[in-house]
Amino acid sequence: VQLQAFGGGLVQAGGYLRLSCTASGGTFSGYGMGWFRQALGKEREFVAAINWSGGSTLYADSVKGRFTISRDNAKNTVYLQMNSLKPEDTAIYYCAADLLGVVPSTHQPQYEYWGQGTQVTVSS
Repeated sequence: VQLQAFGGGLVQAGGYLRLSCTASGGTFSGYGMGWFRQALGKEREFVAAINWSGGSTLYADSVKGRFTISRDNAKNTVYLQMNSLKPEDTAIYYCAADLLGVVPSTHQPQYEYWGQGTQVTVSS
């Protein structure tokens, strides 16, 4: 399974971005998908996750109400809509695939495959 994330960039505080992550080489519709992020000098942290069907989602408290994770199984793509961005959202964002996929997971070891990351920078 190969994952490619894109859509990052530079945005002002209060702005928005939509990240996309496209999967190839596997059965995307059976995977749970997650977004994680790593800011400079910090550990990678959970952002959002979605189960295989899209019927169940989880969010970190820091992004709840501002970010929305969704998926399009026909396009093998998971999205992260990020609104009301804050400078503290600045990080490299990674998508990841959980081959079990039944319930969304915050647990990084649960995810077997990772994308290369896309940089999000929010200026104040």
